[in-house]
Amino acid sequence: MKVIMTCGGTGGHIYPAVAIADEIRRRDETAEILFVGSEIGMERDLVPESGYEITLINADGFSRTLRGSIRSVKRVLKGRAQAKELIKSFQPDMVIGTGGYASMPMVSMAEKAGIPCYLQEQNAIPGKTNKFLGRKARRIFLGFEKAGEYFPDKQKLVLTGNPVRSEFVGIDRGKIREELGIPEDTFVVLAFGGSQGAGRLNREMMNIIREYSGRNETRIWLGAGSYYYDAIMTELKEKGMTLGDNIEIWEYIHDMSRRLAAADLIISRSGALTVAEVTVCGVPAIFIPFPGAAENHQYYNAMAVAEKGGAIVIEEKDLENDPLTARIEALRSDRQLLHEMSEASRSCGAEAAVQVICDTIFEDFRK
Repeated sequence: MKVIMTCGGTGGHIYPAVAIADEIRRRDETAEILFVGSEIGMERDLVPESGYEITLINADGFSRTLRGSIRSVKRVLKGRAQAKELIKSFQPDMVIGTGGYASMPMVSMAEKAGIPCYLQEQNAIPGKTNKFLGRKARRIFLGFEKAGEYFPDKQKLVLTGNPVRSEFVGIDRGKIREELGIPEDTFVVLAFGGSQGAGRLNREMMNIIREYSGRNETRIWLGAGSYYYDAIMTELKEKGMTLGDNIEIWEYIHDMSRRLAAADLIISRSGALTVAEVTVCGVPAIFIPFPGAAENHQYYNAMAVAEKGGAIVIEEKDLENDPLTARIEALRSDRQLLHEMSEASRSCGAEAAVQVICDTIFEDFRK
């Protein structure tokens, strides 16, 4: 079996592709898997770190300026030519796209060559690439039921939830907390805004750090992000704030699965991958959707969990009147509510998503 996985841009597109590739490789050790991404996304680093070969092609979104549009068209045409050449040289049995700029030329050219194509859509509101490519795919695997409203051919749709890497599944919370030296009665808040961080979330967390520093019954962990980390540490120093031993701030969280497992409460954006990992781990969350996300899709991702009782959603515009410190205190003092939220969160998780996706693909492949 020869498979092209095409994805790109952010971890939200890349890691689901890695999870699917891992499961294909687990089922078929002889499978040849080639990732194809764009030259401008995070995949150029994240995919090799996950143990896969990647080829980068020209792919881009369209600009709103005339000059930018002309440049984008040239890149797209070159990307289609590169995709056609890759298909000719690699001769894949299938192409699986999980979104991002590179998916457009790869899936388009593969479908044109008669190669079976599959899509995995992470968000409740599909991205433009997958909306366009939906008619070219044999199957479209949905992370959220709501996404099905945007694809006209309902027979192609398979509601699976979002695939997560195996390291997030079946984690022993008690064991992890013991390894990290966290007493069972210590309340742990984990906040993060993605690999680059989220400025608005970080500003709110500065107030929380000020409130809880030195209060050892509560631990605050903050993944500030590469873009904001230095500025935050400088601000803390300038304000003369000494961090208690219960406060930890990192540029990047390298052991996310362990930190999620150990946490009592998550404060984060609500990208599809974040929501998937949080719910598989069954952690209550306060989601603060990024308001600039296309078609406000992060809000709908978060609401899918909140409606089941597993999360609280606070929009950025409401943070002034709905302070995080009050929310944290309310949850910290109500363990029964936390337990109920945890169960509700876990019910939204999709541990078997990658198995269902690969079951469907392998069944098609054998026909």
